[in-house]
Amino acid sequence: MKAGGGAASGGRGGGRGAGEPLLIVGAGGFAREAAQAVRDVNRASRRTRWRLLGHLDDDPCLHGREVDGVPVLGASALAHEMPDARVLVCVGSPRDPTSRARVVRRLGLDGDRWATLVHPAAAVSATSSVGPGCVLLAHCAVTAAVRVGAHVAVMPQVVLTHDDVVEDFATLASGARLGGGVRLARGAYAGAGALIRENVTVGAWSLVGMGGVVLGDVPPGEIWAGNPARRLRAAGAPALAELRTKPRPEGGARPAEGVDDVGKHDSAKHDSGHDSALHRDHGGHGGHGEHGDDRDGTADPHRTERAADHVSTTEDTDRTDRTDDTDHTDHTDDSDRTGDTHRTGTRPAVRMGSPAT
Repeated sequence: MKAGGGAASGGRGGGRGAGEPLLIVGAGGFAREAAQAVRDVNRASRRTRWRLLGHLDDDPCLHGREVDGVPVLGASALAHEMPDARVLVCVGSPRDPTSRARVVRRLGLDGDRWATLVHPAAAVSATSSVGPGCVLLAHCAVTAAVRVGAHVAVMPQVVLTHDDVVEDFATLASGARLGGGVRLARGAYAGAGALIRENVTVGAWSLVGMGGVVLGDVPPGEIWAGNPARRLRAAGAPALAELRTKPRPEGGARPAEGVDDVGKHDSAKHDSGHDSALHRDHGGHGGHGEHGDDRDGTADPHRTERAADHVSTTEDTDRTDRTDDTDHTDHTDDSDRTGDTHRTGTRPAVRMGSPAT
C-alpha cells in the first residue's frame, strides 16, 4: 500500500463513496493538523477515504463552534454514541505528555475503533510498521525496519531511521531525528529539532527538550535538554504516575497483510470530559510553538517544554513547584474514571508500502 493513502485495514460504515466516518478527539493544534491531513488524504486518493464528522472536546465553551470549518460536536464521551465511527486521539503537550494515554485508557474503545492516519507526503518504507491510533504528518520519513507502536504522534519533518523502535504514546515534535537502532520508550517525548544518537534509549515518560543532542541513554521519568543533553530534573507528576501504572497492550507495531492501496491509516482522537488535560493543555500539538491557544482545548506536541530548556540544574525546589501534584490531580487519579475498567483492545499494525510519488 502507498504511504500517502492514509487508510486503515478493514472497513466500517459509510461505503466507498461516502468515506469511512472519523472523529478526532481534541480541537487544538494537533487535532487541527490531523483534520488537514484527512483533507489531504482524500484529495490524494481516487475516492473519499475519510468522512470527518467533527471534533470532540471536553471544553464546553467549544461545543457547537467550528474549528477551521470542522464542527466541535461535544465531549469525548460522544465517541461511545457513534459506534460506527473510527477515532483518533490528538492531544498531548510537553507540559503533560501523558494526556493522550489517559484519554485512550478512559475511553476504553475496542481496538478496531482506532484509526491510523498517514499524510500523503509522509514516506514510510514497506519494511516498517505503524500501530493503531498513530498520526504521521507531512514530510516525515520512516526508513527501514522501523516499528512504531500505538497512539504515537509524529510531527512534520521527523526522521526515523533503520531499526528504530518507537513505543506506544511516544511523541516526536517537528524536526526530531533519530539515529539507527534508537528506542523511544513508552510515552517518551522528543522535542522539536532534537537529535538522538544511534543505539540510544530514551526511557519511558522522559522528555528531551527542543534542540537537545542526546549522546547516551536517558533514564525513565526525566527531563533532559542541551548540547550535549543533560538531566534537568525529574519529569512531572503525571509522567511519574504513568511509570507506576502497569502498561496495557495497545496493539503494538505488528505487521498486517491485506491493506488496500489507497491508504492505511486513520488516527484516534482525544477527548475527555473528565480530564482537565483537555482544558489546560490547550496549545495544540500542531501549534509548532507559536499558534497554540489556551482556549482550544488540546495540547501541542510541537511545543517543547520551554521551562525544561531554561531551568537551572540546581533549582530542584523550584522545579518541584512546577510539577506540584495538586496541580495534576485530575491527570493522575484514574480511580474514578469508568473508562479505565474497559480494556483498550488491540488492532494490528499496518505494514507500510512504498511512498507515493
